[in-house]
Amino acid sequence: MSTTLTERVRPEWIDYNGHLTEGGYVFVFGYATDALMEHVGLGPEYREGSGCSLYTVEAHVRYLDEVGADAGLEVLTRVVGAGTKKLRLCHEMRVDGALVATEEILALHVDQEQGRAVAFPDQVAERIAAELEQAPEYAGRSISG
Repeated sequence: MSTTLTERVRPEWIDYNGHLTEGGYVFVFGYATDALMEHVGLGPEYREGSGCSLYTVEAHVRYLDEVGADAGLEVLTRVVGAGTKKLRLCHEMRVDGALVATEEILALHVDQEQGRAVAFPDQVAERIAAELEQAPEYAGRSISG
């Protein structure tokens, strides 16, 4: 299973070249992470009640095509790895069905008061396990040049 976020490019996300800014892609991917968190039980109520949240500790973004003003974005999020304290996600951003960017992230479940990673609650871990999918072919690659 996976989650999907839809968003429209906002004027303030457009750079001096007339395209979605570098940070704009990551900003939207952040919204997609939030949607997945809500889906598996790590939403606002959980965060407020537990003092725990996901912290992204590593990310790899691939910018595959330009995105113009007012474009409709669709971001598919897959859980491609999980441990007792960590989560690996892949986001795929599309415009009119065409893949324009991907992001792979590694996130830790952090107790904000303790300042360290802690295990997911059992119920959340079960929901995450139910979402696990095979990683796409681009996942796990390093930057090449």
